[in-house]
Amino acid sequence: MLVEPYLFFEGRCEEALEFYRRALGAEVTFLMRYRESPDPASIRPGMEEKVMHANVRIGNSTLMVSDGLCSGRASFSGFSLTIALAEEAETRRLFGALSEGGKVEMPLAETFWSPCFGMVTDRFGVSWMVMTEAPE
Repeated sequence: MLVEPYLFFEGRCEEALEFYRRALGAEVTFLMRYRESPDPASIRPGMEEKVMHANVRIGNSTLMVSDGLCSGRASFSGFSLTIALAEEAETRRLFGALSEGGKVEMPLAETFWSPCFGMVTDRFGVSWMVMTEAPE
């Protein structure tokens, strides 16, 4: 069994993909636009070039993303995506990149479970927890 998050950016998916490419080294492994749909009658005017579905690899994980209904009102609540890293320098780098245009919820700090942990909501409203794994 595999559980993978599916994020709907409601019209900002292309922008999000570019942001995550720069910030996290994300790689788009599959992308389909609405114009490529086997049911063209279901496409609303103006959505042809929007992202219907994409698979995005970040490290060893895959996210699925879409522009959804292009409502312009993405809503990401009740969850956080978590990145656990071996090196504190990389934790700091990724946290800083995700913070650009976003909001730091908890600055990076030592906790009882991690030598470096922080929480940020990125510019798209996606919540992230970024941490350095504690040494064994």
